[in-house]
Order: sequence, then C-alpha cells, then structure tokens
Amino acid sequence: MHCDQVNPLLEAFGNAQTVMNDNSSRFGKYIQLRFHNSSVKGAKINEYLLEKSRVVHQDEGERNFHIFYCMLAGISPDDKDMYGLLDPTQYRYLNGRYGSEDIVRKWGEKYSEVCNAMDMVGFEEQEKVDMMTILAGILSLGNIMFEPTETDAVRVTDKSMGWLKATAGQFGVQEEELLRSLTCTLSVTRGEAIRRLHNQQQAEDARDSIAKVAYGRVFGWIVSKVNELLAPNVDFVVELSEIGILDIFGFENFAVNRFEQLCINLANEQLQYFFNHHIFLMEQNEYKEEGIEWESISFKDNKPILDLFLTKPIGILSLLDEQSAFPQASDRDFVDKLNSKFKSSPHYEVVRSHSPLFTVVHYAGKVQYNGLGFLEKNRDTIPASIRSLFINSVTPLLSLLFAATISRTGTLMPRKAKQKADDNFNSTRKQSVGAQFKHSLAVLMEKMFVASPHFVRCIKPNGSKLPDQVDNKIVMDQLRYNGLLETIRIRRDGFSWRPSFKEFAQRYNILLMKPDLPLTKESCLSILNTTEIHGWKCGSSRMFFKYWHQEELARLLERLGKAALVIQKDYRSLRCRRKYLSLLVEVHRQRQAQRERAEREAREEEEEKRQELEEEMRRRLDMEQENKRPFSPPVPLPRRKKPQPQPRSILPTATHLAPVPRPRSKQFEATPFDNLEVHIGLAELVGQVGGEERARERSKKRKNTIRWFKETQARKVVHNGAFPCWFHGMITRRQAEDLMTDKPVGCFLIRVGQSREGYTLTYKGANRCRHFMIEMQSNGKYVILGEDKAHPSLPDLVQHHSQVGIKPFNELLSTPCGQTCDQNTDYEDLKGLDLLATANHGSPKSGEEGESTPDPVQLELQRLFLPPGQSPSLESQRPPVLRRISDRRHRSEAGGGEARGGRRGERGEGEEEEDETDHKSRSFPRLYPSIRLAMREIQQIQQHFPDGQDQSPSISHSTTNPSWRKTDS
Repeated sequence: MHCDQVNPLLEAFGNAQTVMNDNSSRFGKYIQLRFHNSSVKGAKINEYLLEKSRVVHQDEGERNFHIFYCMLAGISPDDKDMYGLLDPTQYRYLNGRYGSEDIVRKWGEKYSEVCNAMDMVGFEEQEKVDMMTILAGILSLGNIMFEPTETDAVRVTDKSMGWLKATAGQFGVQEEELLRSLTCTLSVTRGEAIRRLHNQQQAEDARDSIAKVAYGRVFGWIVSKVNELLAPNVDFVVELSEIGILDIFGFENFAVNRFEQLCINLANEQLQYFFNHHIFLMEQNEYKEEGIEWESISFKDNKPILDLFLTKPIGILSLLDEQSAFPQASDRDFVDKLNSKFKSSPHYEVVRSHSPLFTVVHYAGKVQYNGLGFLEKNRDTIPASIRSLFINSVTPLLSLLFAATISRTGTLMPRKAKQKADDNFNSTRKQSVGAQFKHSLAVLMEKMFVASPHFVRCIKPNGSKLPDQVDNKIVMDQLRYNGLLETIRIRRDGFSWRPSFKEFAQRYNILLMKPDLPLTKESCLSILNTTEIHGWKCGSSRMFFKYWHQEELARLLERLGKAALVIQKDYRSLRCRRKYLSLLVEVHRQRQAQRERAEREAREEEEEKRQELEEEMRRRLDMEQENKRPFSPPVPLPRRKKPQPQPRSILPTATHLAPVPRPRSKQFEATPFDNLEVHIGLAELVGQVGGEERARERSKKRKNTIRWFKETQARKVVHNGAFPCWFHGMITRRQAEDLMTDKPVGCFLIRVGQSREGYTLTYKGANRCRHFMIEMQSNGKYVILGEDKAHPSLPDLVQHHSQVGIKPFNELLSTPCGQTCDQNTDYEDLKGLDLLATANHGSPKSGEEGESTPDPVQLELQRLFLPPGQSPSLESQRPPVLRRISDRRHRSEAGGGEARGGRRGERGEGEEEEDETDHKSRSFPRLYPSIRLAMREIQQIQQHFPDGQDQSPSISHSTTNPSWRKTDS
C-alpha cells in the first residue's frame, strides 16, 4: 500500500470547510518516510492538535468535519435505518445545513473513496460498522436538550427522550446510566459516594465534551491503524534513512479567535523561531567559525513571545493549567489573571471589555483572543462515570477507545496490563490539552533541530476561493505572517552565497587566463584581485559573497565570452579562407587532369577501332576459305532405350511417434510490469544436491495451500454449486500460458498459487501474457498488487476490472478462459471442493419442517426490532438479531401477497440463497433493536410536535427517503 492511499481517510476525518479553504486541514501531521537503498520501506504519521471543538460548534460560513456529510450522503437508506440516521438538517451539530445536489453527489463519491481506503488499511467489517455507529451516536448526542426543574436539577426535555435512547443504543450503553452521567457527577471521598447535580450549562458541557472526546479518540485510533499498516517490514539491524514532512496550519487571525487559534499561532511562533535560528543565527555562527569579520544583522527575534506562552510558572499556558485545576474558576478569572501578570509586557495588551478578551502581539501582528471556553477546552474532561460506562459498552470499538491511554503528546496508546481497571479518570491526574500540545511541540522541535530542513510556504491568492485572481493585500499579509519579508531583508544584508575554494576556482579560473590553475585559496584570491569587486570575504574553507557579487562575476564571464566569440569568428574566417584557396588549386588541378584523361581516352578509342577492323578482315578471309571445302552428309545418332517402369515399393506401417513439445513462444516473455511467480523449487531441483529434500518441501507447501483453500476460500469461490469458468485451480504458470495460446486479447483466468496462500491473475495481452499477484488483506479483501481498490470477493474483483483497466496499461478483463470440461475444474487438486462447499454452505436446517407455526403477534413484535432483510422466524441456535432474510422477502411483506408472488417468480432460488448468505455474513450494531425503537419514538414525537421549538430544524417524517435538496441558508 502507498502512503498517498490513506489521504482520503485522513482528509475525511481531519479536514473541514473554513472561511478561507473548502478543504482545510484541521490538524497538524508529521509524516516520517523511512528509506533503504533509495526505496521507501515504511512511514509513520504523528498527528497534532485536532480541532475537536469543531464537532460541537462551527462559526458562520464553516462546516463540521467532512466525514459526517460524506456518511449521510453515501450510506444507503437501509444502512441509515440500521445506524439510526435521519435527515441531515435535523442535527444540531451540523447547524441544520447540508448542501446542494452537486455537493451531495461529490460527498457520496468521497464516501466511496473513504470506504475503499478503510479496506486498504485493513479495517474489519465490524470495526467499520462500530465506527459509523459511534459517529451516528455523536450526531444524536448533540440533539439531547436539557431543561431545569423545580429542584434545581435538570432533566432531558420530552422531545429529546428519543434522541437519548438512540444515543444509548448507538453507543451500546444503558439509557439510565448515560442520563445519570450527563445530569450529575459522582465522586468518592473517604469511601463515601457524593453526587453533585448539574445545572443546565454543566449538563450541556458534559454532553459536548463526550462528543469531542469520542471523536478525538476515533481519529487517533484511525491514525494508529494507518501506522500499523505503514510500519517498515525490515529487520531491526537494517539502518533506515528518514525524511520528515511537517504539514501544519499557518498563522490564523479570524474575526473571533479562540483556544484553537492560540495553540495554532503558538506552533507558528515556535516554527518561526526555528526558522530564525536555522537561517540567521546558524549563518552568523558559520561566519565566526570561518574567522571573517561581519556586521551584526538585526532581525526580529520572537523568543520573548515564546517566553510569554511557555515560561514556568508564569506563562499563559502555565496560568491556564493553574486555573483549570480549580473547578469554580471561570474564563473571566483567567483573563483577569493574565492582565495582572502581563500588563507591562510589550507583547501583551489589555482589552477593556465586558467579554474576556486579551491581545497578544505576535511576530506576524496583533491577534485578539476571546477567552470564553478556554478553561473547558484545556481541561478536555468528561464525566468520571462516562469512561467506565464506555469501557463496559457492548460496542467493542468504543470499549477499546476508552480503555486506551493517552500519551504525553496526546497520542492514543494501548492499555497497559499493569494498569488497574478501576483507575480514576479525573482532571487532577489527566494532562491538559495545553500541556499535551506543549510537550508534542517540544518533541517535534527536537526532531527538526537535528535535521536539515527545507521550507515550503503556501500563499493563498485571494479570499474568494476563485482562480486567476490575486488580492495584493491578502498576499502581502501572508508574506508578512510567514516571515518572508524579514527573510528577504536579512538575506540581502548577509552573505547569501558561500562557495568553497574548489568550486569557485573551477568556475572562474578563466578570469585569470592561466592554464592548469590549482584549486586553492591563493588561486581564488588571484582571480578576485584581477577584478574590481569589493565587499567579499575569504574564510578558512570558503568564500563569502553578497547577492550582487554573482551578478558582477557573471558580467565578467559574459565579457570574456563575447571576446571569445570575436576570436572564434576571426579564426574561423582565416581557416575558411585558407581552405577556399586550397580547394581552388585543387579544382584547377582536377580540371587539367580531366582534359588529359579525355585526350588519352580518345587515342585509346581510335586504336581499338583500328584493331576491330583488322579482326573483321581476318574473319572474312577464314570464312571464304571454309566455303571452298567439299560437302559431306550428317552421321545419325544412336537410338536411346525406352525407360522401364519401376516397381512400387511397400513401406512398413509407421509407428506412432510421441509429439514433440512446442518451443516456448516469445509472446509469453515476462516484463518488469508483470507480477511474477518465481518457482525457485523447479530451478533448484535440476542437477543439484539435496533436490529430494527441496521436492518434499515444495510438496508440503502445496498441501498447505490446498488445505488453506479448502478451509477458507472454497465457499467464497463456489457460486451456485460450481466454480466460475475463469477459476482454474492450482495450475502452473506454463499451464496457464498454454491455455492462453489461441485465446483473444483480453482473455484471463485466476489460479491458486502453488507455494503461497493467494491467487494469481493471468491475462492475455497484445504481445505476451501478464501475471498479476492478487493480495489478500487482513480483513479478507482482495487487491491486485499495485492497485488501490479493495474488493470483498474474487467475482467483484473480476467485475470491477472488466470496467476499470489494470495498471500500468489499463487492460480490461473481457473474455474468461473456460475449463476443458463442463463438470468440474481441469485439475485434480481441487476436485470435489465445489460439492463440499455447496453442501456445507447451503444445507437445510434440521427440524425446520417439523417446527410449529410461530405466533403472528410475536412475529410482528420481532419484526419491529430486526434490521431490514432479517428473518423473523425463530431459531434456537442463534439470537434473533443475527438472523437475516433477503431484501426480496422484506419488500414483499411490505407490498402484500400479490406482489410477493410476482417477485418470487421473477427471482430464482440461487439469487435468494445468495442474498441470504450475504445478509447472514453482514455486520450490525450491537444494540440495533434499541436504535430502531428510538427512531420510531423520534418520528412519533415529531408528528405530535411539528413546530420543533426545542429542535433546531424541522423533522422529516421519512427516514428511508430524506430530502437532500435543502441548501444552506
């Protein structure tokens, strides 16, 4: 798997729409790429400061995290009913807004990418269901509203009781325990339990804190799963090189700046300090080491601003932790303490206002912060009973997330065995968010100070999110925020170019016009003394130049280059003149020789004519003398014998000769793009010592592969009692290519690996056969090596790549390579497995016919609490929540008996069995009956209270077909 294949997953859970960017990253990440011999061996992702407050609150023009909208747009209506999801406009955490049809369609496509990324990472189906159920529970949790009672306590409003039940079912906890955790706090002092009732504000804070903590732990769990997949699979003795990529938010100054902006700007202050240290201070230290004289360069040092934030015990974060430790402290008390401590600081300004406001003078400018919510966000606590409640949840993922511990940097870590189960989880023992962020920032800086950094600055051209438009003010503000203007000034004041002696002498030795110039310091000084350049410095190992020195040296080289062109021009002119004169003499000589050759040829021609005439006269005299001799008759030739016919030979009967094996064709040669199965055993067995032992080892691997296929794969491959026509069992690479000899381009087959547990796809290309290795994920998905799409089964893989080409040539699977017989596979290894798989998979249940008819009332009650498509029939072997029937039966029961008969006639038995098999293997939330009952109660309440005074938007009466066409206000 490639590192970029996890981007859709991280972006969906960590990015959101802001006023500046529609896909803004709301967390910082540090990616460590591990290399060995110029190839990537693994990676690790560290995440920093996820903006969890966005889950419960978004400012005007902003949205929640992408995953909520993608989930609501991409999940089918049946799955919405399973998870307990209603119309998106009903959820308070989404501000009652959704989007247009085009945006919803894009979110649906994004959800498909997220699901595929989950399959590639290795999520199990039950883990995916649990994660989506937790996200649905977070949305339902936000709709729980509270109202005060006459006894100074709070209670859940009548309209919110359905949402409370839905949240309890989605989180897999008891409704009464969840309500108790929201409305009161239980503490133990000297063995005595003390219960403190919450007021309305405290209950709402407890509700929102649960949502933020749950979402933050889900995100941390996803990052840990990704790191498990990307971990380098090499020996510990192998030394790996590393490249680190830090992607973090830039300086932020909004209309209202909160605790998240303070942490973000603190991170940018720290990075700017590192930038100053690396660019400026390290350069000046190098000047000192080289022993050159230099003038002190003044720059804006932001170390006092960092001290304002990080100094102990009097710093903004230290005072924030101090105030967070007092339960009765308020945000106003925290701001007043800041004003009293830092009113004389030049980097802090007191704001006279009824609201808790204060201003910090950052290196990029003044930023005014609103202190409301600082203490609550820094504590990031949940009710003490919530942790134990969620640890005992019937949802395994939620129990795992809250049983895990949080490291000093805020990373989710597995629970240690030595840790006690009854560990109290309170704010006095838990690190604050500010302390976690400060520690993670220190760890990050340690990594960066020992590295060789390169800086990439991103500039946004305008605030309208439009192309081809540049707003000069916005661009200049960003240049100032990034410190680039200061960097440009310092670069101009210092020595920006520092070549070594060897580099300078090699490049500019032409200025001295001496051959074989030694590459030493003296040669560099001699070169510079011949010029009129001033202001440069000579160190112990290199030269130091200002930025304009390169331009002057370039002009000198250009001057010499022009002089060289003049010399070349004159020299080439002289050479051409000499060559022309020599050619002219040669032409005269050739003409004279040609005239002499013509005269000689004329004399020779006359001599030949005279000799021909003399020869003709001699031949005529000889003919006249021959005619004077007497005539004699011709002598007849002897007669030839007539050829006799040859007797017919009787050939013996030709014996049957064994067919000569045809040579391997060049069209089946392998290419670097093929996924080759290298049969090492066959090569080692020929003419080598120990061949028998290797043969036994190969036979053992073959038997193990057959056992693996029989136990885990046969039922997945068999369809309607037989193997698919493109499945060819355990055959060799050569046998697969022989089958493809006369097949058209696009023909394919899938075969079982002989020495490994997996499959290989053989494809007939235009010039050769290609072999693609099919890899099996830990969650049972199938992936062609090099592709980025996971498939639940081999038929789905074949169906997908019949429409989407296989990389790198985008070749489509068009024609399956059939078997040589119609009854079974061609090869002996897997014979009979199709019948075995069919018998084990589709055997009827014993005693089914003899069972008595269940009570109709009981069936009706049971149907209310079962997911759509599950069977209401009673089985003693399994609980009702795990039994499923086909969608056909569910639709037929809703439509009536007449429609039931028509649909039953349209579909065959094989399709019904396939649906039943698919439904039985499907995962569901643990407390689905409670979720469904809560959804029905919510709908009934909405029907009685259509005005929705306590709910943010009005509620739709349809749960399976919600309105997606509502746009943002």
